[in-house]
Parts: sequence; structure tokens; C-alpha cells
Amino acid sequence: MPPSTDLDKTDFAILDALRNNARLSNKELAARVGLAPSSCLARVQKLVRMKVIQGFHAEINLQALGLGVQAIVSVRAVKHSPSRYRSLYAYLQQLREVLQVFQVTGATDLLIHVAVADIDHLRDLVVDRLSARAEVAHCETSVIFQSFRQTALPNMLNADL
Repeated sequence: MPPSTDLDKTDFAILDALRNNARLSNKELAARVGLAPSSCLARVQKLVRMKVIQGFHAEINLQALGLGVQAIVSVRAVKHSPSRYRSLYAYLQQLREVLQVFQVTGATDLLIHVAVADIDHLRDLVVDRLSARAEVAHCETSVIFQSFRQTALPNMLNADL
């Protein structure tokens, strides 16, 4: 989807502030971006209607929940067909360990971000539950040692990008 031409610097400032802290009150957000609270609220509502903002989320410390190991499981499908992908996606959506799924190009078809209690749990998930699927030809697992999430948005209004 191409970027919306309806967005201006103030909209990007709102998005940047909310991406960094979605719990900002409307009053705090308005002060940060230099708008009256009523104008700021109208802009946020517009961004939601436009589906630029798709939700407001809390960032959870997975280790505090006993999920001390995260990994990316690369999956190669047996055969590329819409019905097989739908079936596999439906299965993956049921697995509580699955955080996110990416369909990608190249030798791998899916990258599955998972969080588990420990290495034994990861092995059981990959060997017994993912590799055993009829849609899956091959799995390769990469344990995540460290990660970060960028909170700042790229400056989409800057022509130098």
C-alpha cells in the first residue's frame, strides 16, 4: 500500500509519539505535537479510520511471564498452494507460543517468531508440532539472543530517504 498523501508532519508527529508511548493522554499528546486537545483527538480518530493506526498495544516482558526463550523458526512449505497456507495459518494462530508470522520470499516461506519457557519447550514445539505438519517440508530454528524494537518511525516526509 503506498503511503497516504493525506498525512502531514503533525500526523507523523502523532504517530511517532504514540508508537513510543501509546498510553499518552490526549492532553499530553496534544502538547507534544502542538495542537489543541480537540484537534489532536480528531486527528487520532482520523488516523484510526484511515487504518494508519491499527491498534494500541502494551509491550510485555515475556521473561516476567516465564517465557525466557524466543526464536525465529524458518519454515519451508511442502507445496505452495493457498489452501495449504490457509490450513497452516489457522494452525499457527492456535499456538499460544506464536507471537508473529511473516510470509517471505526466498528459500524460506514463513518466519515464525515464538516465545517459549525453555529450550526443551522450543524443541517440542518445533519437532512435535511444527515439523510434523503435512504442509511443512523443513524447519530451521534460530534462537534470539537479544532484540530491540525501534520506537521512532522513519521520516516519511523527508525527500532524502
